[in-house]
Amino acid sequence: MKIYLDPGHGGSDSGAQGNGLQEKDITLDIALRIRSILTNQYENVQIRMSRTGDSTKSLNQRTNEANAWGADFYLSIHCNAFNRTARGYEDYIHSSLSNSSRTARYRDIIHAEVIKLNQLPNRGKKKADYHVLRESSMDALLTENGFIDNAQDAALMKQSSWRQKVAQAHANGIAKAFNLKHKESGGTDPGNDTVFKVIAGSFKAKVNADDRVDFLRSKRIESFVQTVSVSGDIWYRVQAGAFSNRENAERRLEEVKKAGITDAFILAE
Repeated sequence: MKIYLDPGHGGSDSGAQGNGLQEKDITLDIALRIRSILTNQYENVQIRMSRTGDSTKSLNQRTNEANAWGADFYLSIHCNAFNRTARGYEDYIHSSLSNSSRTARYRDIIHAEVIKLNQLPNRGKKKADYHVLRESSMDALLTENGFIDNAQDAALMKQSSWRQKVAQAHANGIAKAFNLKHKESGGTDPGNDTVFKVIAGSFKAKVNADDRVDFLRSKRIESFVQTVSVSGDIWYRVQAGAFSNRENAERRLEEVKKAGITDAFILAE
């Protein structure tokens, strides 16, 4: 089973913004968690991501990559924005598809699983002529996980535990839709929602965090800047991976330290 995960936006394209958050950060965090859950807990799953750090990638590059790879399913993760009062979850398949299509059946299953865990109002199952839905050769779904400009939804987005629930819900839906088989050993406990993040620096100035990301990329280590609030102060934290398995996080930590970041550490959330 080949799944192409597409965290929306990235790099010079921040996506929607609101309440101190940027869509590109939220979508990447959720997508990395989905990847970790699926690869650790299920057999015969291959994951490719449009980006694993804060990089810029065009829509054409994303769909061309998924098509060339021969993905079985394309999942695009997004957050919404509108008028600061709208809130909730909705998802999209392409407007040309019928409600009885195979893609719609997959969507129905994933939608039901996401709604069980995400603590958001259900805005329903929708259709649109979005590029990633139109130009992908495989079944494709785009999910809109809350409104970043809404204070209530944004308060959830800021919680690591919420982002883990959203990731787990997407993974549950994919597993159910495609009849994925749980690993008998070597996986993580499906009920364990702990994620192990490799932190390679925290900075008050974003330019310093960006410099750290550039340095890590020069060492072939993907990372991105995450904005966090600590006691009311804004910090820019460099994250070099998120894993549901601590051993995987420790391997990444060792890579980061060998690159010269001696104060890197693992944060369990």
